Amino acid sequence: AWMEKGQMQEQYQGMRDNEKGNVLFLILIAVALFAALSYAVTQSTRTSGGSSESETTLIDSAQVTQYPASVRTAVVRMIIGGVDYKNLEFNLPANFGDCTGSPTTFTFCVFHPSGGGATYAESPKSVMASGAPGPWYFTAEFEVEGIGTTAAGSDGNEVIAFLPGITETVCKRLNKELGISGAIQLNADLSADYVKLMDNNYDIGAAANNIIGTATGATGLVGKPFGCFQNSGNNQFVYYHVLLEQ
Repeated sequence: AWMEKGQMQEQYQGMRDNEKGNVLFLILIAVALFAALSYAVTQSTRTSGGSSESETTLIDSAQVTQYPASVRTAVVRMIIGGVDYKNLEFNLPANFGDCTGSPTTFTFCVFHPSGGGATYAESPKSVMASGAPGPWYFTAEFEVEGIGTTAAGSDGNEVIAFLPGITETVCKRLNKELGISGAIQLNADLSADYVKLMDNNYDIGAAANNIIGTATGATGLVGKPFGCFQNSGNNQFVYYHVLLEQ
């Protein structure tokens, strides 16, 4: 019985040694496969730079459209809660001290936790022609043709987020994804108005009735709540995103 036990132990140990050898063999195979896969991916990246660049542009354009969509959610929530759109304040965090509101301070402040609770952020530097993060502007200086109600003065103006200074590549990719043909050149210089910030000092009654549409040569943007155009004068590529229609 003692001999049988010893033989069984030897056999068991042999099986264990074989298992260790098999595991080591499998690990070596996995390492070899991983190395081969890494090499293949590297070679693919080197030989298909255009495809990689296209994917990067797609990701960048998605970041541009997603941010104002999140701000729009906060604005709509404030309107439903009883805040008049004329009282919206897009004060930046550094200027929260100037926010106003009723029944409490900050109620009208879109980016304050006690107001709209939206997060303020600049654009990714990768989408900007300057190579640096760019600021968003929120204003009610414009009316988009075919969106909401057409009215004289500021009554028909939308509350819009603008991101001026993006690259032409991102502008064209945005329009392509939104079903708009290429970059659209305006026949008017609107740069003085799309950088006006709708904050606590903003007078919506004095807002200009700038039209994004046929009147400014942007027929491709008629009825489009978001899109990109090239501004006349400074030739900036500008993304706009309607937050609230009027």
